[in-house]
Amino acid sequence: MSVLVAGGAGYIGSHTVKALRAAGHDVVIYDDLSAGHRQAAKLAGAPIEVGDIRDRARLVEVMRAYGVNAVMHFAARLSVGESVKDPAGYYDTNVGGALTVLGAMIDAGVRHFIFSSTAATFGNPVETPITEDHPQRPINAYGETKLAVERALPHFERAHGIAWTALRYFNAAGADPDGLLGEDHHPEVHVIPRAVDAALGRGDFAIYGDDYDTPDGSCLRDYVHVTDLAAAHVLALDALRAGGASAAYNLGNGRPVSVREVVTAVERVTGRRVHAPVAPRRPGDPAVLYTSSDRIKRALGWTPAYEDLDVIVETAFRWRQAHERGYET
Repeated sequence: MSVLVAGGAGYIGSHTVKALRAAGHDVVIYDDLSAGHRQAAKLAGAPIEVGDIRDRARLVEVMRAYGVNAVMHFAARLSVGESVKDPAGYYDTNVGGALTVLGAMIDAGVRHFIFSSTAATFGNPVETPITEDHPQRPINAYGETKLAVERALPHFERAHGIAWTALRYFNAAGADPDGLLGEDHHPEVHVIPRAVDAALGRGDFAIYGDDYDTPDGSCLRDYVHVTDLAAAHVLALDALRAGGASAAYNLGNGRPVSVREVVTAVERVTGRRVHAPVAPRRPGDPAVLYTSSDRIKRALGWTPAYEDLDVIVETAFRWRQAHERGYET
């Protein structure tokens, strides 16, 4: 099968490209390289076509040139805090871009779509663990933009026959166990790589809020290894190819981990101290987010291979230790 991976030069996208190729699929990456990396695309083993996801004609051209018959869509802006400050930019890229991709699929006759969604669509949890049936009430623009696309997908299926799967990640973390691919955002916004960088003496780290209603006062999150996320995308594609029904699934390890516990794990794995002062809460951060992934385990047979926090941290540490300047080295 020929798969176009929008945002395939980015963190989760590049890991998924590698997994798709290992599963025998032909892959083309479509990325504007505003946040992705050309070297990541090269290491993942797929050709890259540079373009904007809001350029419908360019997307159609690429889809037809490569005989694409499925799209995986990762291309989006992803910072909760930034989305609070720049909602217009987030709606333009995350909603406008996704709708343009879907429009290009219609033009090119592509009928399988895997969407990179997020736990941020749920907002503050009413109950935990969060299941797929939990109310979706985002508290920031990032979550709202992802939910807007989720809500559009059934309409595109009814009108145009596009079968879809939406995968709601909780906190993607870690790096390729083979050491090829890793997480390289500028600036880095995720907890584990920031804590690892602090342990390596490469940056500052802060705990944003220590007065949440949690056991140690810091936020609780569900960390899932990026390689396990990539495997879920391949399973989702296989299910759609086999005629499976469109669906949304939550992806996480099902265990809440506090920011302070992450710091302790990083110190344990690296053998170095992490200076972790407390800073004010960030706008739009829920206190607790963790999930049940029972539905995707039952439906698609997904089984995480890297559930242990220390293992997740260790893969991130090894990649960042070897790549002081990210993909520039």
